[in-house]
Amino acid sequence: MIQKPQVIFLGNGPLAQYALPILAKKAEIIFHARNKADLMKVVDLKKQHPEAFAVLVSFGVMIPESLLQEFESEGILNLHPSLLPKYRGASPIESAIMAGDTKFGYSIMKLVRKMDAGPIYHQESFANLPLEKELIYRKLAEAGAGWIVEHLGEIRQLTVSVQNDDMATYTDKFVKASDSELKPADFPAWQIYRQIIAFQGFPKPKCQIFGKQCIILGAELKDSDTENILANAVEAEKQVYHTKGQIFLFCKDGRTVEILRLQPEGKRAMDAASFINGYKR
Repeated sequence: MIQKPQVIFLGNGPLAQYALPILAKKAEIIFHARNKADLMKVVDLKKQHPEAFAVLVSFGVMIPESLLQEFESEGILNLHPSLLPKYRGASPIESAIMAGDTKFGYSIMKLVRKMDAGPIYHQESFANLPLEKELIYRKLAEAGAGWIVEHLGEIRQLTVSVQNDDMATYTDKFVKASDSELKPADFPAWQIYRQIIAFQGFPKPKCQIFGKQCIILGAELKDSDTENILANAVEAEKQVYHTKGQIFLFCKDGRTVEILRLQPEGKRAMDAASFINGYKR
């Protein structure tokens, strides 16, 4: 029987959630580190299992130099969901969605102390994925984890390519509710629409409608017919209009985004027509 490679997995969040089952199919996961407190166990396990690899996916904690040294020469393998050096940092998928990208990708790199700056083992991109945040997360996580398990046996012999730091771009970390407040007066409709997609799950896209703070769960970009929409609609809030069974955000470029599903604060999710029936003044 061929012995599976041993892997210490460091990760949390949706990207790690999708990557871990793929790794577990062809590798023996001897420990799953979820937070900073688990790092001491990682050190001990590496000493007990010197041939073990470490794979990091969305861990959210800076790894100390002493731990990085434990995994030389291949290093801790980091699955990052962007085509580095573009979109280093905490929100690469969200940033790519908001930037209007139609191509998404992942990088497998050797972890270093500088954020997302390590040398690259492998990259892969996917064009024209459906514009759905969860699907993009799943696709990149599963593809990246699949590449790792297929190449662990030869990873120490593979060459790496050095990133060009001059071409690096960086992403923001969403930390507070106001980070995802929609501002249709300040952005064109396509950007508001993509913000709604990018903020799904966390930090959740929010908007005031009929005086209620609402999470926007589903929307559609209306590329045409804005004049007819507004001619038959009533302003419910600044930049927010409603007509029979429909709610629209009127954006900076004169176009609209239709809100299909939403959730008033502290209430259940509902479609636009139900919200209008329940909350219209």
